[in-house]
Amino acid sequence: MEETNELLTEVSGMLWGWPMIALLLGTHILLTIRLRFPQRHIFKAIRLSVQKDGNATGEVSQFGALATALAATIGTGNIVGVGTAIALGGPGAVLWCWLTGILGIATKYGEGLLAVKYRISSNGRMLGGPMYAIENGLANRPNTHFRWFWKLMAAAFAFFTALATFGIGSTVQANAISTLGYEVCGIPPVVIGGIVTILAAAVIMGGVKSIARCCEMLVPFMAGVYIIGCLAILFINGAYLLPALELIVQSAFDPSAAGGGMVGSSIMITARYGIARGLFSNESGLGSAPIIAASAQTKNPVRQALVSSSATFWDTVIICALTGLAIVSSIVAYPDISASDGGVLTKMAFSKIPYIGEPLLAFGSLTFAFSTILGWGLYGERGIEYLADKFTLHCSKGQDAGFKERCTKKATNTYRVVFLITVYLGSVVSLDIVWNLADIFNALMAIPNLLCLLFLSGVLVGETRKYLWNNRLDEE
Repeated sequence: MEETNELLTEVSGMLWGWPMIALLLGTHILLTIRLRFPQRHIFKAIRLSVQKDGNATGEVSQFGALATALAATIGTGNIVGVGTAIALGGPGAVLWCWLTGILGIATKYGEGLLAVKYRISSNGRMLGGPMYAIENGLANRPNTHFRWFWKLMAAAFAFFTALATFGIGSTVQANAISTLGYEVCGIPPVVIGGIVTILAAAVIMGGVKSIARCCEMLVPFMAGVYIIGCLAILFINGAYLLPALELIVQSAFDPSAAGGGMVGSSIMITARYGIARGLFSNESGLGSAPIIAASAQTKNPVRQALVSSSATFWDTVIICALTGLAIVSSIVAYPDISASDGGVLTKMAFSKIPYIGEPLLAFGSLTFAFSTILGWGLYGERGIEYLADKFTLHCSKGQDAGFKERCTKKATNTYRVVFLITVYLGSVVSLDIVWNLADIFNALMAIPNLLCLLFLSGVLVGETRKYLWNNRLDEE
């Protein structure tokens, strides 16, 4: 088992090494330039996210789609991930993480746009995401070359998305909840696992509308409470905020400025951990968020693209930045804080809030993890639905009209049951191997999605010119 885990660690390290970071960051930069810095429209995006598009086609509101995407994105990575970046890369990693989030807004915009443009209607539902964008935008376009390759990429994305949900979406998050519940309240993991599984089932079995309604209520509350906690730490450390900011900027380009034995012996190491954690946290380029964006009620692709882009703003530019600043200011204020574990660093920072600091952190960790289960459960279901649809298409000859629909429904219901079983198992077993598998499957998801974005960047420019640059956002 240990040898297997070491092998998976090596594979994960290769997939998430500099080539993947260069591909992701390169896509961020290219789309930022080609789309004329869509980041400058972020406040317009926030305004659109709380508006309704009247009779626009879709299953959930734009805010519901955004809340579900944030539910899946805002997870333990925002709490532990930032602390890990600081522990391994030094305080300067916070700046690289933040800059990655700024650039990632352009990629999240592009993903949302393609999701709506190439979505399809099936039995009154809107289905979309990278698999449909690859198929309808690349594989099925006239006179296309390598049609087989793009069809393979579409299927590969759906397949690895479904597999990834059993890691990052269920077992990892459930384990975080059960571990926290045992440490804080002394409740046995088997009990917590049962409770979490039942709650998740009550929401997930209701489908996309049930998940979106739950996330609309849960996400603003959980994020608001966590942000208040970070602001409380910054208030307590008020006299050290400016020195903390100076330390973050200086150590981003001169890691030796961190001092105090902090890790980060080179700019390359600092940048790597900051960029990697930023990319992992906001999921820009991963291709997950466009799956729910395709279900949004929106007049045109660009409106939803703007709304989708605001998710990266909230996730990385706000929440991750506040977490990083809270930790670094605590390190400056209390030089005795030193740890090589990101979770320990974050816990130490929150412990400085009298009485309620650690319970506040526990609440954030619990709700962030549970919301991630809901969001990723939907992503995996849509991946399975896509694969089942393509498979039964080849098996439906000579069958009645409802054969294909029955097979697809059976496949998605089976997936839901298996997903919920892994939620329970994640609560009671060790997850060293699962963490590595989750990282591997996430990387394999990202590759087809990034290729799609790059090859359809011309479409992104055309749609953006039509609706955004020509001030026609209200047109259908």
